[in-house]
Parts: sequence; C-alpha cells; structure tokens
Amino acid sequence: MTEKIFHTKHGDIHYWLSKTGETSPWLALLPGLTADHHLFDKQTEYFADKYSCFVWDAPAHGGSRPFKLDFYMDELTGYLHDIFRQENISRPFIAGQSMGGYIAQAYIKRYPGEVSGFVSIDSAPLSRSYFSGWELAMLKHAYWIYRPIPWEPLVKLGATGTAQSEYGRELMERTMRSYNQKEYCKLAAHGYKLLSLAVEAHGDWEPDCPVLLLCGEKDGAGSSKRYNRAWTKKTGFPLVWLEGAGHNSNTDAPGEVNRLIEAFIREHTA
Repeated sequence: MTEKIFHTKHGDIHYWLSKTGETSPWLALLPGLTADHHLFDKQTEYFADKYSCFVWDAPAHGGSRPFKLDFYMDELTGYLHDIFRQENISRPFIAGQSMGGYIAQAYIKRYPGEVSGFVSIDSAPLSRSYFSGWELAMLKHAYWIYRPIPWEPLVKLGATGTAQSEYGRELMERTMRSYNQKEYCKLAAHGYKLLSLAVEAHGDWEPDCPVLLLCGEKDGAGSSKRYNRAWTKKTGFPLVWLEGAGHNSNTDAPGEVNRLIEAFIREHTA
C-alpha cells in the first residue's frame, strides 16, 4: 500500500492505495470512529494483490491530524468523493466498519450510481426510521458520558468492548493510546453528534446498490445487533452473523470476513 495525502484548508487527509490494474475492481475500506487504517490491516494484506484497494485515516483520525473538528457528514462524503476523483477510483465496492458504514450510506445517497456494492461491517442503517428520539438525543451528548471515565479503564473498556480476539484488542488499545484522553473524548463525542445529525437529515432512504450485512455474534457496541436484525427484516439485505466476533469483527474473524467480501465482489462484478 502506498501512502498519499489529500490537502484541505482544515488539515491533511492521509490515505493508502494499491493498484492492480485498470480493469481490477476497487475496494474502498472505511474504518470506524476513532479507528485508523490499521483496523483493516488483515483486509489490505489479503486484497492488495487481488483488487485495487483504498483505505483512509478519516479526518481527525490517526495520521489525519491535526484536523479541525468542524466537519460533518457532507464534508466527509465530499472529501471522499474528491479523493476518488483525484485517484480515478471508479465505481468502488465500499466496506465500512461501524461509523465507516454510515459514511458509506451517506456517500451512496449523495452520489447515486457511483458505488458497485456496499458491505456493512458491524454498522447499522442510517435511515431515520430505525432510531428513537431519545437515542438521537443521547448521541449528541456523548462527551459527558466519556469524559468522567478515568483514562486507563476507558482504554481497557474500549479494547475489550470492541473486540473478542487478542489481536483485535491489542490493535484497539494501541489505536486508543495514540490519542490523549481529552482528544479521544472530543473526537468520539463529535462523531456521535455527527451521526445523530446525519440520521436526522437522511430520511428513510436505503442503499440502492447490492448490500451485504456482516455482524459479530458477540457485538456488544450499542444496539448493533438489534439494528441489523431490523435492517435485514425491513429490506431483505442478506445478513451474516460472524461466530465469536465482536464489534470489530474484521479483526476477530478476518478470514471469514475476507472470504465473504471476496464472494460479494465476484458476485456483483460480472
């Protein structure tokens, strides 16, 4: 993977590419809130020689710092679209984990016909109909939930609460420790507020491209499992439960996730 930089007036966005040929499908990988591109290391290792791949550190995440926390969903999808145009990334398959899945859905709605397929990894629908009013209100005040928790217990909670495997937990702990406590809490709070506002603006629209839902059987983050059950019931999108995996199921069950993504791309690349 080759690291590149996209410059904006609010900060630089770092992203990584592998290109396997002009006719190779593109796979864009979007990490979740507070995670960086290393979340998808097991995927880029597997897919970099098979497909042209893209993964980023979203604004204010990982190497894309410092970055002013005044961006919302429109800015995120706009940055992503500009990078895709700059790199001639055409009709990618997008796999988004957690917050990355919300960004993917907003992107698909904003740029219709530009995505070949969407794989949701431990994410949830962006459609307003799935959320209660109190859930959206809580999302807007997450800072005061996170900030009082001492840093060391918060790091341990973040690692054990998102991953079941030793690899996944070590990766998440290392990622969390790349921030300081105040920076991490501000980023998490901003992300949840961003999500709440995006849901309110999204309406009841569903992705109009092929969709595959993946969710860890032991995903304990928020209401991910409940949302995914409701999502597949309402839309008929296929849902695969990943045995023994937590919220970061692509780190807990990378082989199975890779197999499912590859089969999905092959099915929809005829």
